Amino acid sequence: MAKAKIIGYIQFQLQFPTEDACRKHLFEMRFPHEFVCPVCGCADYYVLSTRNLYQCKKCRHQLSVTSGTVMHRSHLPLLTWFWAMFLVAKDKRGCSATQLAKELGLPYNTAWFLLHRIRFAMSQRDDKYLLNGIVELDDTYFGKTKPDGKRGRGTNKTKVVIAVSKTDDGKPQFVKMQVVPNLKGKTIGKFTQLNIKEGSIVQTDAYHSYRKPLAEKFSHQYQVFDANSDLLHWLHIVIGNAKAFVNGTFHGLGQKHLQRYLDEFCYRFNRRNFKGEIFSRLLLAVVLAQSLTFAELT
Repeated sequence: MAKAKIIGYIQFQLQFPTEDACRKHLFEMRFPHEFVCPVCGCADYYVLSTRNLYQCKKCRHQLSVTSGTVMHRSHLPLLTWFWAMFLVAKDKRGCSATQLAKELGLPYNTAWFLLHRIRFAMSQRDDKYLLNGIVELDDTYFGKTKPDGKRGRGTNKTKVVIAVSKTDDGKPQFVKMQVVPNLKGKTIGKFTQLNIKEGSIVQTDAYHSYRKPLAEKFSHQYQVFDANSDLLHWLHIVIGNAKAFVNGTFHGLGQKHLQRYLDEFCYRFNRRNFKGEIFSRLLLAVVLAQSLTFAELT
């Protein structure tokens, strides 16, 4: 598969100067060895250059390089998509819709929808992997507390469950975060089933909602939380970084779309060691992701 290892603006401009260069790169990504018709499997095709389509010689099925991807039916030029992904990948702090609209000369709503489709691709990519080994698990909260609201686990803030896997020497490896309606045992059980490999060691505080769901399919280690101990040390650092990411770049978010921004944070964190490859990995995620309509998002 063609690989685009991008480091700086000059390299990006040299590799993707035109719409045709972007289209050629996407075609090579989708068909790294030879064209394969998704309907009949035929390898022979015509190029319909006036419409930027590829037509199978056998069944006459037509497709574009964006068919079936998160870019499907987008009216934006491919060059705009590539620049958006480059700008998102370039800055570890992320890119707001206001900033992207200014950089690319787009209406705010267009930039907002474009970024959410990119985040959707990020989430679909990370959904393919489970945490395993030793995993720290806890909950946290995003948003402001109402004047008459409770604090702690009874708060009216948006509740989020977070899990961080660790390496053999105890350092953070990968992270998963999920907005949840409550912190009941059934909710915790669903999160762990979808995100943590069965049989893993899961470390938590002594909160009662963790005990039953984690005892069934995991090796559960828990202790009463002590602010002076190292319990869930790395997880709390990751939570702090996630809140700084949300508040610093996006200046706080409502509950409705918070999950997408957490997905972006997790995607970045999980690939923090692939310095110059974030753009190429993000481009692959966008190519492999399913389509997302504005109606589905809103």
